[in-house]
Amino acid sequence: MSEASVSKGGRTRAEIVQAAYRLFLELGYHGTSMRQIAQKAGIALGGIYNHFASKEDIFVAVLMERPLYLDIIPAINAAHGRTIEELVRNAAALMIRGLDERPDFQNMMFIELVEFKGQHIPQLFQIAYPQIIGFAQQLIQLGEENLRPIPVPIVLRAFIGLFFSYFITDRLIGTQMPPELQANAFDNFVDIFLHGILAEN
Repeated sequence: MSEASVSKGGRTRAEIVQAAYRLFLELGYHGTSMRQIAQKAGIALGGIYNHFASKEDIFVAVLMERPLYLDIIPAINAAHGRTIEELVRNAAALMIRGLDERPDFQNMMFIELVEFKGQHIPQLFQIAYPQIIGFAQQLIQLGEENLRPIPVPIVLRAFIGLFFSYFITDRLIGTQMPPELQANAFDNFVDIFLHGILAEN
């Protein structure tokens, strides 16, 4: 196969992924047909199957190849702090700001969670984890004497999970909470991540 045909095939594949990405955001996964993807990509319906076996394969390509999370990970890695508390607070704030600025990421993750029950997230985590290791190294370095012996991937999973849930619940019910709870919610989440919910004996 010539370099030109490989390049053309790569461009066609990228156009399919881009078209599907836009349609998934606009119509949802189940509301988007393979025919619509082909039309938006400007190719014949049969041409899609030269690149993807199914619509789910296209969705996985969108999830893995579109830089939806690549704007958020550098933000977390850019966090700084003189103490572990400052680092966690700064990283969490940057993560939440990144999520706020990428509604497309939120929408794609909702499709993944609702329509696929999160089945592709482990695959996504395998791609994202090596890229967030810089933050983990800072965390370990600052908290070397105080951190419990918890595996680093679990610490990162807890960080992402807790502050992603903060972001989602803040958008869903944050405005319904009393003003004093709205003001302190982020501080409380940081405190829970660092110290848990049990009072020290």
